[in-house]
Amino acid sequence: MAEPAAEVDVQLVDGAAASEGVDAVATCLREASTEPVSLDRVARIARVARSTIYLVFGSRAGLFDAFTDDLWARTGLPELTAAVAHPDALEHLRGGITAACRMYAADRDIYHALHSLARVDPESVGGAVEKMNAERRGGMAFLARRLAEDGALRDDVSVAQAEDLLWPLCSFEMFDLLYTDRGLSITDTIGLIVSTAERTLCHPVSATRKRIGTGT
Repeated sequence: MAEPAAEVDVQLVDGAAASEGVDAVATCLREASTEPVSLDRVARIARVARSTIYLVFGSRAGLFDAFTDDLWARTGLPELTAAVAHPDALEHLRGGITAACRMYAADRDIYHALHSLARVDPESVGGAVEKMNAERRGGMAFLARRLAEDGALRDDVSVAQAEDLLWPLCSFEMFDLLYTDRGLSITDTIGLIVSTAERTLCHPVSATRKRIGTGT
């Protein structure tokens, strides 16, 4: 009598295919950073059928959603989340910039490839940068409001203006201009962006601390 066929753990197979698919996207971006990511190439690198990519991720956008989530997680999202949760708005500003810059530096080539391709054709990277920008847009608005509520925001800077200024200051482009084009160390890059943000948006630290501490 023939042995019964072993049952296949579909979730395990899908999980393996998902991991291979995400890794394959990273390989495509590293090896051909100026070319749109082809699902055929992703499938070939992942050693799965193209139909499997659709089965596991549902769409190109689904694939890049998974890729973006993985990129954030492995480059330091927990540290950024902790910075945002700090009870002091000024420390939120400093810690958020620090964590974001360290995330970019942890895999600069991938972030650069995503942003470069998105400028030409956002859909070529499955809307990944649009997703990043949507998250960042909400984060900048939240930080601007917190700075105002804590009395840290300069009197001549509105919340809306703070949002507008935080947008370029906290962008990948700002990081990359200093870190890559100017050749600054990660420490100097962070320090320059943080000090520029504080001088542009905030009261002097001593005055800010006095107001926060005394409630005046």
